[in-house]
Amino acid sequence: MQQGPDTSILLSLVNTKMPYGKYKDVLLYKIPMHYLEWMKRNGFPKSKLGQQLETLFEIKLNGLEFLLQPLINGSKTGNR
Repeated sequence: MQQGPDTSILLSLVNTKMPYGKYKDVLLYKIPMHYLEWMKRNGFPKSKLGQQLETLFEIKLNGLEFLLQPLINGSKTGNR
């Protein structure tokens, strides 16, 4: 049995919309870094959304957005 990275969290960053606040209905990966930094300072929610936002913060902080690009492109064409 092959084990690799769990891509479901990355897919959720590309396909999930922010459910509330200033960025309501914006796909999570499009949320700007300044908002994620604010969330980091004030504490991410203790929920799945909080985990997603914290993961996105780490991805953007470390310049790893390229990891999302194939998923973004696949999402736009209907391929996953």
